[in-house]
Amino acid sequence: MLKTRLSYAASEVAGQLIFCVVSFYLLKFYTDVYGISAAAAGTILLATRCLDAVDAPLWGILFDRTHSPLGKSRPWFLWLCCPFAIFGVLTFLTPHLSGTAKVVYAGVTYAICSILYTGINTPVTSILSGLTSESRERVTLTTFRMFGSKLAVLFVNLTVLRLVDRVGGGNDRRGFLIVMSLYAVGSVLLYLTAFRNLRETVVEEHKKIALRESLRAIRGNHPWLITFASGLFFWIAFIARISAAPYFFEYTLHRRDLISIANSLDFVSLGTVFLLPWLCRKTSKRNLWAAGLLGCFAGQLLLAAGARAHSVPLILTGWGLGFFASGAAMAMPFTILSDSVDYGEWRCGIRATGFLTAIGFSFCLKAGSGLGGALPAWILDRYHYIPHTQQTAASLHGISLSFIWLPAVAYALATIPVLFYQRYERLEPQIRKDLELRRAAAVAMSAGI
Repeated sequence: MLKTRLSYAASEVAGQLIFCVVSFYLLKFYTDVYGISAAAAGTILLATRCLDAVDAPLWGILFDRTHSPLGKSRPWFLWLCCPFAIFGVLTFLTPHLSGTAKVVYAGVTYAICSILYTGINTPVTSILSGLTSESRERVTLTTFRMFGSKLAVLFVNLTVLRLVDRVGGGNDRRGFLIVMSLYAVGSVLLYLTAFRNLRETVVEEHKKIALRESLRAIRGNHPWLITFASGLFFWIAFIARISAAPYFFEYTLHRRDLISIANSLDFVSLGTVFLLPWLCRKTSKRNLWAAGLLGCFAGQLLLAAGARAHSVPLILTGWGLGFFASGAAMAMPFTILSDSVDYGEWRCGIRATGFLTAIGFSFCLKAGSGLGGALPAWILDRYHYIPHTQQTAASLHGISLSFIWLPAVAYALATIPVLFYQRYERLEPQIRKDLELRRAAAVAMSAGI
């Protein structure tokens, strides 16, 4: 059991070694290291993520049609870990190209990296419903997954800029290339560890699911629709916040040294993640999910107060509160997506695990991240941001809008759908019981009993 939990955590660490650098630093890498304008960088982030979001349903259909002796979700760790690692490195390669060619290269490499991340990360979520049918164990496995995620984010944020400075010797282009190559090797090794140790024990009927049947699993699946709507706004808020953070700390506070420390505070989200199994016994998943989102919103208000008072301690407190609350806000949808797969099977007899997970998680992550990265970039361009110079009052206002108010509004919008989830949460014990009876009857029928 512990081996399974740790291996599940390893699959998340593997992805974050590369994708954390993309999420936290790619926008600033484009504008300040590779020399792409903020407007062009924002367009790249949105266009490639929207393209990638479209491929999420295709991945989902492909996953649902995967029937391998290695499993349904598990073999994708083996098949995609090397391509994903390679394009993670190429995304931070900086060939000497002209303006247009540079933008095209950045867009193509980032798009392929994101598409491959969807392909390898969606099975990390979809395999959860195959590892166990117990709702509480799914929460525990999600806790281990989130621990792996936050551990990887902490490691990356504590090391990436320092390593770039050290191995690059003042040449950030060279530094990012070497560091990403090292992270890529670690990512491949961890994915292979997860592939070796995880086993899908919940047996599903081996049949091809047509697209129209997958769509039936969505129609009327209210838990899934709630997760989708909330998740989209959550990722807009979360990515906008971390994308704008380097600009705020460097140009508003004039404390570039705080960027790594501030981003490393993401680790405090483990305070809520570790308590998730206990908290889910004390209160409903709906209440815990909504509390996490409202905590993120409150953190943004503290950031606003700290910025107005020019108080670094208050700013870091608000920043840390946002991360602390995000532990619940980010983790609960993983569990509820698995429950929504059960709901879809219970309601219409179709268990479209890959399709529901791909759209419910990967589409939300990619579309939300695209908007979360593009909107701050466009705001910076609208307010005439110029890198490596003292910012004007207008550009500082743009940084504040991107860093504080855009995420605050998105967190508030993410909370609204969650308030309607409790009526479906009450059905979970009956759904689990009914599905167990159906599966037992199907097994008996196939055995001729």
